[in-house]
Amino acid sequence: MPMLSAGNSQSISRTEDSSSPQTSHPSETLQFATVPSALRNSSENIEFVDLEKLPPAYLPSLDPSPPGSPPLSPASRANDDSIATEAKRAARTERQMTLWQGLRLYPKAIGWSLLLSLTLVMEGFDITLISSFYAFPSFKRNYGHLSPNGTYQIATSWQAALTNGALVGEIIGLFINGVLCDRFGNRRTMVGCLALLSGFIFISVFAKSPGVLLASQILCGIPWGVFQTLSITYAAECVPVALRAYLTSGVNLCWLIGQLISVGTLRCFTHSTSPWSYRIPFALQWMWAVPILVGILFAPESPWWLVRHERPEDARRALLRLTSSSAAAATDSSGSGSKAAAAPPTFNVDETVAMMQHTNAVEKYLSEGTSYVSCFRGSDLRRTEIACGVWMTQSICGVMTGYATYFYTQAGLATDKAFTLSTAMYGAGIAGVVLSWFLMRVAGRRTLYLWGAALCAAVLGVAGCVGTRREGASPAVGWALGSLVVLTTFVYDSSIGPICYSLVAEIPSTRLRVKTVVLARVAYNVLSIITNVLMPQLLNPNAWNWKGKTCFLWAAGAGLAWVWCFFRLPEPKGLTYMELDLLFEKKADARKFSRVQASLSESGYFSVEMGGSEGAVKWHEECIVAFGTLLVETLEV
Repeated sequence: MPMLSAGNSQSISRTEDSSSPQTSHPSETLQFATVPSALRNSSENIEFVDLEKLPPAYLPSLDPSPPGSPPLSPASRANDDSIATEAKRAARTERQMTLWQGLRLYPKAIGWSLLLSLTLVMEGFDITLISSFYAFPSFKRNYGHLSPNGTYQIATSWQAALTNGALVGEIIGLFINGVLCDRFGNRRTMVGCLALLSGFIFISVFAKSPGVLLASQILCGIPWGVFQTLSITYAAECVPVALRAYLTSGVNLCWLIGQLISVGTLRCFTHSTSPWSYRIPFALQWMWAVPILVGILFAPESPWWLVRHERPEDARRALLRLTSSSAAAATDSSGSGSKAAAAPPTFNVDETVAMMQHTNAVEKYLSEGTSYVSCFRGSDLRRTEIACGVWMTQSICGVMTGYATYFYTQAGLATDKAFTLSTAMYGAGIAGVVLSWFLMRVAGRRTLYLWGAALCAAVLGVAGCVGTRREGASPAVGWALGSLVVLTTFVYDSSIGPICYSLVAEIPSTRLRVKTVVLARVAYNVLSIITNVLMPQLLNPNAWNWKGKTCFLWAAGAGLAWVWCFFRLPEPKGLTYMELDLLFEKKADARKFSRVQASLSESGYFSVEMGGSEGAVKWHEECIVAFGTLLVETLEV
């Protein structure tokens, strides 16, 4: 095979039409976003791929002549554009779309995503109940035992079992979701899980022993595990880049709203001695499950899922249901170019579906399958590690929030004051999420994650120092500890909390997104099981009784998480899924993603053309050299 010196690559021109407008981003010239494995990581020579070793037609031609490949929309294909050309235009449109244009074009997608995200409001309400009940007088009296100091306490073994029971069920649900969602789609999987949850709630409401309550938590955890990932992946696949971060990070807001409602509800029952003071909150879970189930029956399926299952026409119809009616009218027009004022001027449904098909073909070519094992092969291994690390960082930095109410009572606050402070804490968290939406536009995901981990470590360290003065100190120390936990929550929810969901939705490849997010959430749950075993021991007065000094442990954990983020977490802000495929395939350094992206903007991508009825593939070697040289030089800086 021929070899060319990288030093001569700067004189090679791109294979773009001279009449094309000059652009400043690689998506403008995008046709096929990958690099062949034959491209060596060398700054001296670049070996071209052997054309004879290329796979047979892996991307279906949209020419009407080949059998089995009907056109998506005859009206919009009068010029018989290739799928690569349409994908290129769709990528340019998505990359240029502003936030306001995205809001006007995808209002229905936002609405459906929010509907599915209500399952996380419900889950946030549900999972907060158990940990909050540990500070609940009537619950402790019915499920606990009388301690030597004259108060009722839930045994640390039962605290760990009840909290971890839900996590065990969630892990089961997560793995089931990875299979069910790929086979049956998002909508049918969600409907089935909501129906199951509605039945499992009966056990929680009428449980009369800790053992029965544990069984109910495990069973309810199965659908909760499905909700944890399905809502995120659905939002990531139904909206463009301009909206992706807001919809996915909004997942954290949904959890906070659910937790706030839960704590507020329990605050009303703190002085009640009846068993119904904790049974009614359990029963209120039906308030969420049934209406959400009815609404999701009418939700459209993810167009990406339909494309992956070779149903482009159904994907086109789903995309029309996700966009505004004016955009649909513009797309179904005769192609004269007139567009409704509400839609971005270049939006076209057929081109967007072509981009999805093209991305799917790229990842089929790069990856070796769509099983869980595939998540640990090639560049997907790194993506899986990052997704898991991101979610584990969230678990470490946010552990004090989950046990805040119990922590407040052990720090010396009265039960009603502890619930009041918890309500303020979740309010601060909601304000932090809203702030994060503005910070993301300025700082990016990586920067916010680094600053969030550093600040959480610092504030928790200060709280630990305050906790050393707890014994014999004034009641003000308890309020100081509580205020520092509220501050930690605000920092956490303005950075790590919401940004986590954007990262775990953006980092995986589209074909392995569901399974990668599942594995990441499983890692989160496994770590949460460990923390749920430790926290009762750390806080319970009949166990280790660390009280405020517990913050020292999690300050150290946040510091270690910061070190991992610095070396391993990349910045995906503003990148399309095909661009991320490219950067991971070439093993770009996490700290140099933005620098490599700048090189891409100058060099452009190389392309793959579909030609003839057999879909013959032609590599544009000039663009390979130009791109490969700039990329290698950047990686070596």
